[in-house]
Amino acid sequence: MKRILFFILLLFCNHCFTQPENTDITNQLIQFERQNFEKRHALKNLSLASSNFEVNYYRCGWKIDPAVRYINGSVTSYFNILTATNNIVYDFTNQLGVDSIIFHKQKIAFSQTLDNTLVINFPSFLSAGTKDSVSVFYKGIPPGSGDFTGGFVQSAHEGVPVIWTLSEPYGAAGWWPCRNGLDDKADSIDIYITCPSQYKASANGILVDTLTIINNTISHYRHHYPIASYLVAFAVTNYSVFTTTVDVNNVTVPVIQYIYPEDLAGFKNKTYLFLNALKLFSTYFGTYPFYKERYGQTEFGFGGGMEHQTNSFVKSADEILMVHELAHQWFGDKVTCGSWQDIWLNEGFAEWMATMFYTEKIDTKSYYISVLNDLKDIVSQPNGSVWVDDTTNSNRIFNSRLSYHKGAFLLRMLRWTLGDSAFFAGLNNYLNDTALAYGFARTADLQRNLQNVSGVNLDDFFNQWFYGQGFPSFKLQWYQQPLSGKLYFKVDESASDPSSINFFKVKLPVQLINGADTQTIALQCDNNDQVFILNNPGYIVTGIVIDSDKFIISANDTVSNNKDAFKDVLNGTTAKVTVVPNPVSGIATVTLNNILGNTRVQLFSITGSLLFNKTINVTQTPATLQIPFSNLASATYKLVVTEENGTKHHLTILK
Repeated sequence: MKRILFFILLLFCNHCFTQPENTDITNQLIQFERQNFEKRHALKNLSLASSNFEVNYYRCGWKIDPAVRYINGSVTSYFNILTATNNIVYDFTNQLGVDSIIFHKQKIAFSQTLDNTLVINFPSFLSAGTKDSVSVFYKGIPPGSGDFTGGFVQSAHEGVPVIWTLSEPYGAAGWWPCRNGLDDKADSIDIYITCPSQYKASANGILVDTLTIINNTISHYRHHYPIASYLVAFAVTNYSVFTTTVDVNNVTVPVIQYIYPEDLAGFKNKTYLFLNALKLFSTYFGTYPFYKERYGQTEFGFGGGMEHQTNSFVKSADEILMVHELAHQWFGDKVTCGSWQDIWLNEGFAEWMATMFYTEKIDTKSYYISVLNDLKDIVSQPNGSVWVDDTTNSNRIFNSRLSYHKGAFLLRMLRWTLGDSAFFAGLNNYLNDTALAYGFARTADLQRNLQNVSGVNLDDFFNQWFYGQGFPSFKLQWYQQPLSGKLYFKVDESASDPSSINFFKVKLPVQLINGADTQTIALQCDNNDQVFILNNPGYIVTGIVIDSDKFIISANDTVSNNKDAFKDVLNGTTAKVTVVPNPVSGIATVTLNNILGNTRVQLFSITGSLLFNKTINVTQTPATLQIPFSNLASATYKLVVTEENGTKHHLTILK
């Protein structure tokens, strides 16, 4: 689900079931230990629907009067039997009464269970591959809002009644029978909403037609894209309807908003904001995924928003809120997380797109403030993983610090690690992966697509930042020789939660300051006590700043100019490997001092690609070898020399 307005959160934090939790979660985090491989990959979606069938289509009819908390419904589902059976099981609350179930024009047996499932018993066995349909007729007062009961809310605005739904993560079964897990999307859906004629109904997809009979209006919505059950929604009140269009990638997309009359002017004045975002996102991530139908917004009473497919429900015309919900149409709706363990694939992406990527393009000042605020929240506690280990708790699923802010920062770090070209190409591959598009994805699917494009192994990255907990604190010591101008760096780090991750391997941005001028280099940190040596950059360094643009999650970093830290290197007692020239333009000469035996010399790109690999048998010292750089791009490279006894020497080379 979505961004939550802070003052609303304070009022409703004890009862809301989809908003991120901003309250103290220290006691929960104490229990968030690293889990084993099997548990990591377990699907924990709290759906008890049977796995012997899949749904292809829903036809839903709901009779609603917003002045009365009540639903009269019928849901016909077209399904495909996967394994031979004489019954199927839907997720459905036992607080709503089923009048009858019709199969082949006949009533058939069923039972409602205490664990909120609806068991439908067929008169005979259905073989695998059978395609059929069944209709469920039901009515009653839906249960109150909660994690697992329902998302059917009656409220009011300006004294006018309104009923709206919000089902993430588990609430769909609280008001309609469906498969409520993250393993099945219906290919399409038709929705018929009957309500008193003074009201208007808003739902997913396109409004096909309306029909007024006596004092009631029937609104027919049709949506012909795959949709997860928690993204199905409707709202009914005295809406004002505002329609416009937006052109993206040679396609005209209708934009239809259902707004409370008293707020219409405000929404009209701010519509251009999310239309600009829609254009921006279509440029970078592909045309709006549901362009054949429409995009819309519906005002409702929850203290934030919800990315209902094609029709985001929003509390207000707040810019970042609207952009956040829009972003979900790509990340969350087109590609939906395949487990609530991976909710960051929805929320981390939307947070990054709204508060970092969108603001970066339109408002640099706001962008940097957002980055700093997210970082401050992430490091406010020493532990907690982006990976959700307890999907029975919606407060843990929608934890603002971890699923939203840290999830967004994972993307920021991936962009820095891979570079813009590979990063954005990888995201587009992910969105258009035929195994994922308009379906479900896990974090491993994102990693796979990023690796396929970049050629970079990201196992360490995801083990550290997705599964792992905490963050590093960097201690950087440096010294510049006065005559040669050569720069020495030593980087050590400590972890906030060493029981989870003891050392974070990172591509560390380091800014060199020379008066008003700056230059940023990257140091690939793979272990403590690493010493990096750079030749004269051509100026006197007056200061050093770690990660000035905040590309890495860290806190309490320190920098000191300390000649004593390099006394062994400066005395020549440990300077076993030197590179000349550095920076290099054509050929770099590597000199090995006091190293004998089989020695491996490797050159890596800053992203980890192996560019040079040679093992030599050193029989006398010093020994030299040459590495050609003429065909390599201007960048930062890492030289690793491994002695026969396993001792490694790391040097950074600039071109």
